[in-house]
Parts: sequence; C-alpha cells; structure tokens
Amino acid sequence: MKIKLYSDYSSENDWIIIPEGSKLKDALEINEEIIIIKINGEVASPETVLKENDEVKLVRFSGLEGKEIFWHSSAHIMAQAVKRIFPKAKLAIGPPIENGFYYDIDFENPFTEEDLKRIEKEMKKIIKQNLKIERMVLPKEKAQSHFSFEGEVYKLDIINEIEEDTVSLYKQGEFVDLCRGPHVISTGVIKHFKLLSVAGAYWRGNEKNKMLQRIYGISFPKKEMLDEYIKGIEEAKKRDHRVLGKKLGIYSIYEEAGPGLIYWLPKGAIIRHIVEEFWLKEHLKEGYQQVYTPHIARAKLWQTSGHYDFYKENMFFTGIDEQEYAIKPMNCPGHILIYKSNLHSYKELPIKYAELGTVYRNEKSGVLHGMLRVRGFTQDDAHVFCRPDQVKEEVEKIVKMAIKFMHIFGYREFHVELSVRDSVNKEKYAGTDEEWELAESSLIEVLEKMGISYNRAEGEAVFYGPKIDIKLKDMLGRYWQGPTIQFDFNLPHRFNVVYTDKDNTSKHVVMIHRALFGSLERFIGGLIEHYGGNLPVWLSPYQIAVISITDEVLNYAKTVAFYLIDNGFRVKTLFSSDKVSYKIREAEKEKIPYMVIIGKEEMKNDNISIRKHQEGDKGKMMIPDFVSLMKKEIDSRR
Repeated sequence: MKIKLYSDYSSENDWIIIPEGSKLKDALEINEEIIIIKINGEVASPETVLKENDEVKLVRFSGLEGKEIFWHSSAHIMAQAVKRIFPKAKLAIGPPIENGFYYDIDFENPFTEEDLKRIEKEMKKIIKQNLKIERMVLPKEKAQSHFSFEGEVYKLDIINEIEEDTVSLYKQGEFVDLCRGPHVISTGVIKHFKLLSVAGAYWRGNEKNKMLQRIYGISFPKKEMLDEYIKGIEEAKKRDHRVLGKKLGIYSIYEEAGPGLIYWLPKGAIIRHIVEEFWLKEHLKEGYQQVYTPHIARAKLWQTSGHYDFYKENMFFTGIDEQEYAIKPMNCPGHILIYKSNLHSYKELPIKYAELGTVYRNEKSGVLHGMLRVRGFTQDDAHVFCRPDQVKEEVEKIVKMAIKFMHIFGYREFHVELSVRDSVNKEKYAGTDEEWELAESSLIEVLEKMGISYNRAEGEAVFYGPKIDIKLKDMLGRYWQGPTIQFDFNLPHRFNVVYTDKDNTSKHVVMIHRALFGSLERFIGGLIEHYGGNLPVWLSPYQIAVISITDEVLNYAKTVAFYLIDNGFRVKTLFSSDKVSYKIREAEKEKIPYMVIIGKEEMKNDNISIRKHQEGDKGKMMIPDFVSLMKKEIDSRR
C-alpha cells in the first residue's frame, strides 16, 4: 500500500510504498529526534497501524515546530511536578519560548534552589512513568466547572476570554491542563532537562496584577545537547554585559536616577563615539542627511500620528503653558515635519533623513534588562521618502548597508524574517492592495536577488506595513535583534506627506523606516557579549597600554606614549612603581588589546616589547613598525 510522507529525512515529500498493515515504527525510521508523529493531522503513536493513502508527518526536534512541542510538553511535566509537591500552588501559563520553557506559578513562598531540585526529581519520576498525554475537548462550562473545583483562578481567567463554545485540555496521569497543544505522545519522550532559574512576573505582564513566580527550564532529546547548552549558559554568564559593563567601566544605572536609564561612563562614551562616528560617515556616503529633533512635542502631534490613541500607555507626558506635551517615543513625526517644511518635486526624491535620536518609552519595570531593555535609548533612525518606482532600489541599498554594518562589527551569520500581512483579513491593515503588493514584492525580490534566505511570517506584519527583521548570531550561537526595514502606509496619509509628480499632481510618498543598530544601548550591550568584552582594536576604549618596568625608563616611556598618542591611538599609561607583573594583569583585566613594555633594554635599543591581550609576548619591535602594524589592524577593523 502507499502512504504520503512529510519528513525532513526524505529528499521528497511524496507517496511511498510500504507493506500492507504495517505499524508506523516498522514502516519508517523513528528515532529520538522525532518529537511527534501526525497521521492525517492527528498526533499518533508509533504502534499505529497505517492504512492506504494515510498522510504521515514526522516532526523533528531540529525544526521550530518540534522545539515548541517538545518544550511546551516539558512545561506541562514541570507543572505536574509542582502540583504534586505543592498542591496549593496555582498555575497560570506555561509556554515554550525561544530557548526552552517557563511556567508562571502563584505560590505563597518563594521557590528556592532546593525546591527546584525537588521539582526536577519529581519530573524524572513523571518521565519514567511514561504517562500517555491525551487531548480532550470539553464544553466551555464543563472546563470552567473543573478548574473552579481545583481553585485554578488563572485558568478560569483565560477560559473567560475564549469565545468558542468548547476548549481543549491535555491530560497526563492525574494532571489536567488547559492548552491548545499539540504535545508529545507521552511524558517518556522528554529525556533530558534542567530547571534554570526563578524570576518574578506579573500576571498578564501588568504591574497592577499579582506578582507570580516564573520557573524557567530547558530540555533536549539528547544528553549531549543539554550538556552543550549548559556549557553555553556558563559561558554566557562570563559574557553578561551587565557584569562586564560594570567591571570594564562602560556604563551604569543609578537607583536614585531611576531604572532603565543608561549613564555612559568615560570608556563607554568612547565606544559610543566611535560607533556614532562610523555611522555618520557611512550615512553621508549613502546620501542621507543628518537631522536632530527635540525630545518633546505637543500631544497634538502624537494624536495626528496615532501614537496618542494606540501607544499612550508606553509614553511619558508633561505639561507646558497649560498644554499637554509628550516625551518622544519615536522620531518619525519629527522627520515628517522636516520633510513637510518644503514642497518637494518628484525630481528631488528620494529624500533620506537620519538621526541618532534619543527616545523614551515607559517599559514595565519587570522587563528592564541592563542595556538590552531600557526606558531611554538612542535609535539610529532613518526615514526614506521615495516614489513607488524607487522602492526596490532603495530597499536593496538598505539591505546592502545593513549587511556591511553587520560584517564590520563582527557578525558573520544572521537570520532574516519577512513579516507580511494576513492575505485573508486585509481589512486589519492600513494602505491599499497596490501599496502592500509593491512593498512585499520589493522586499522579496531584493532578498532573492541577493541570495538571502528568509523565513516568511504570514500575518505577522504590523498594521501599517510589511518589514524585514535581521537577527544577528553571536559567538555563542544566540540571536540578537539587529537591522529593521519597515514600510509605513499609515503616517504618509495621516500627515499628508506628498510630492509633486510629473503631471503636477500631489502623490503620497512611500515611506520606509529603517534602523541598522536598532538602539545604541542594545547594540553595544550585544557587542560586549558577542566579544566577551574583548573588543577589536578599532572599538576598544584604550587600544594600547604603555607599561614602564622601572622609574629609570620613565622619560623614555613617556616619549613613546606621546608618540603613539600623536599617531592617533588611544593610550593608557601605567607608570606607577608597582611590579610589572601587576601592571600587566591590570591591563589584561581591562582587556586592552596591546601592551607596550618598556625597560632598560628597550630604552637602550630605542625599541619596545609587545604583548597582546590573551596571547602574551610578541617580541620586540621598532616603534614605527608597531605604529604601521596597529594602523593596518585598525583599518581592517579587526
């Protein structure tokens, strides 16, 4: 008989011939990488006997769907273990996330490290029991009755928002949870796991609601995958920008000033200046005009833009002359006002405004995270005002510029997501079909022309236009939010942003938002973790440490330092009477790329000894040769 197989293992998803009456496990290769098996869309057991024309899909852990199912099932096992140990605990939600899973739990006592160990032990028992995971569909009222009897108030809250007459639940042994699914076939599929941490989380992310405890975990089908992940976590701790930022004197956040507000310390200010200087030079080369816009504007401006109605809870307000003002959360309206200050002909387009503009957003305190999630940040914002016939060319220029930026800052791998509208529910989106088709086709054509693979996210576009998001892969294999290219069919109409066309009629511009760094705070925080604080020479606050061995060589050491400074290098002098070994350790701690060691022999021979951070002694060198080597390394941006 024949069945249709959908599998990453098969070179073609096509009909295959198997013996009559075969069981799934006998007909197909089933291993620990297979998370679930679907027959005709339903989750099935390997023991299932196949029938003629069945459609079989093997879902592997390596795919996004497989990971979500595996981690969601792991969250249910953890919740079951919690309820066994702490029956009074109330369960909220337990979704899969980008790396692993969590479950939000309401319990009177804080979970301790010892509690996590107890929960892990119980999870192992549940996995060993290999409990079958069964889907149940119940009338909404019956589900409400069940969770009301159990005292699960958060489940009732969720059910009350469900519009359908029925809800799905999943049962494993004595444990029943509200869930859409799907899940693995049994608890025994989850082989290797670890609970990682506990954090606070407001119910539904609202500070007005109760604070719950969020237990994070990770799981894998193979032990070596778990071991590798744990190893990565340990390495990530060493690279944590919050630790390195303080240790290296890059930034600080002061409680008395308020959370989520970054203070750039001297060395951090140097890094930021280098990044800004590079940014401006590259933008001027690409035809952008630099602008600056105020930090506040009348609330009326944000009413026109729509932010007042749809984004108000994320904005800060103040009053001036009995009028309401808003601290800007975005730069777009300011750039539009500058564009509209003159009439523009089709011949002038494209017009490109770029700004390193600091904006402020009222982020929830629970989500603030070092430099990565803040309330005040500087966007490398730009807006391209162009004609429809210029769109493809401008998109291509932006993508090329984005890739150039990524490579220069040391990111070699990236993942691209294309967010497009839901083609069935077009009424949810601003703009015409013509505008959406032009924007989406332009983004797709550019990506395919440049040979860039991408994930198409249907229905994930924001209401005002499609976009490209580029996620940067760092040294540990983690992805960071990078460049964004976003069309906007909303603001040009709200503000009547037009140009005069060849036929002397007014036409709305095509407006493209784009940010290559996203925010300087997040980007530099990511760089610190990407490099583990060991920034390349061109980005390092100090590029060279000049170290004297004895006081006798002090004058020569000063002469060398001044010479290096005159040649444009950022130099730190370590001329104290401390032992040279101590001074070398200090330079290593500060992660200064090069050390110039000067003793009596160097003074006598008019040369210098070179040490490189993390590599050690590089031998002696004449000063001009060292300058030449440094300039070559800086020019190559290594």
